[in-house]
Amino acid sequence: MKIVAFGDVHMAIAQMRKIAVELASADLIILSGDLTHFGGRADAAKVVHAARTYCRQVLTLPGNVDQPEVLDFLQTEQVSLHREHRRLDDLAIFGCGGSNITPFRTPLEYEDAELGRILADAYTGVAETALQLMVCHTPPYATKLDRLTTGIPVGSQAVRQFIEQHQPQVCITGHIHESPGVDAIGRTKILNAGPFAAGGYIVAWCHDGTLDAELRFTS
Repeated sequence: MKIVAFGDVHMAIAQMRKIAVELASADLIILSGDLTHFGGRADAAKVVHAARTYCRQVLTLPGNVDQPEVLDFLQTEQVSLHREHRRLDDLAIFGCGGSNITPFRTPLEYEDAELGRILADAYTGVAETALQLMVCHTPPYATKLDRLTTGIPVGSQAVRQFIEQHQPQVCITGHIHESPGVDAIGRTKILNAGPFAAGGYIVAWCHDGTLDAELRFTS
């Protein structure tokens, strides 16, 4: 199975054309939050439908700058990973959208402890699954992936604690535009592709009992 993932789309739908070959060869596209730029259902529908023109199987979650009605839309479309999981053969995919509290009062923010509860709810029933892919818009605290340009870490301690405890093979995250890259907590590989308009995306493979992922950029 090939998965192509990207987030922090912010309506940069045209960017999909630059990775059209990758998207068309994917078995699944994952959109890891901030589909819109403070938009609602109509804008989210444009992004999801654009992704579906390349691959019919799409899963996604809302980011902190998506209006709460975006989550309702994703649930209605049965593509939401927020507080939910999916099983695809021996792979479990589970997720948490929104973000921890920011100074900007964006539309979908949670207290840090609530992010931990959302992840725990999403994880329920898949703990024994051999391969686990976590999709969380907010990165874990104090990694290469949650640093502002000042170097200050602004990720979630609850997300970090969840990863430390459960050790999914791969975690796809985003939210902090300044920190695209790859890091690890224990055995968990964590990837932040950065804002989609800047060309970052993730390709993950699941086959022969293994799950791995890499960060790529358009040329």
